[in-house]
Parts: sequence; C-alpha cells; structure tokens
Amino acid sequence: MADNTLFGIHGAALEVRGQRMGVLASNIANASTPGFKARDIDFQQALSAATSPGGLTDGGLAGATKYRVPTQPSLDGNTVDLSTEQTAFAENAVQYQSTLSFLNGRIGQITRALRGE
Repeated sequence: MADNTLFGIHGAALEVRGQRMGVLASNIANASTPGFKARDIDFQQALSAATSPGGLTDGGLAGATKYRVPTQPSLDGNTVDLSTEQTAFAENAVQYQSTLSFLNGRIGQITRALRGE
C-alpha cells in the first residue's frame, strides 16, 4: 500500500478508520456486558502498520489495539464508559467521512482528466 501514490495515505487511513469504527461499535454494544473490557485502536500506530510494506495485517492491527483505561469502572468489571465511546465513535465517523470525501474528490478529478474535461 505504501507504493500507491494515486491516493496517497488516504486509502490506508480509510481502512484503519473503518476498523476502528467496528471496535468502538463493539464497545457500545457491550456497555452492559459484565466483565467486558473496552478497547480502542491507536490510529497512528495502525496507520504506520497499514502503510508499511506488509500492509495492515491482523498482527499490525492487534498491535495497535489497546484496552481503554477506565475513568470509572463498574462493579461488574465492565470498563465501557458509554459517553466516551459515543464521542469517540462520532469523531471517528466525521473523520471517516472527511477521508471518504477527499477520496471521492480525487476520483472525480481522475475521471474528468480521463474524459478530457
């Protein structure tokens, strides 16, 4: 993926943001599951793994996935803070949409260039 100069780092960023959205959604879905430990993906570390020659493998993603430090753990061992997770999910969704908009604009430019417009 590092050789892809057409879209630069944005394709890898979109992939990482999509994976992070899944992790955050899992945290929200398990907010009332006893013993569930909230996780998050370190975006910078995952992006570095995604742009390395091997690309984003499960090993690279696993290395970037960290357990979230709870601000106020519950008595049943669940570390999900619903407001924190919802905020992180919303921020990630906006960043995902921004990256997607950039890529759509880039694809539009390439399409217009190929048509000779």
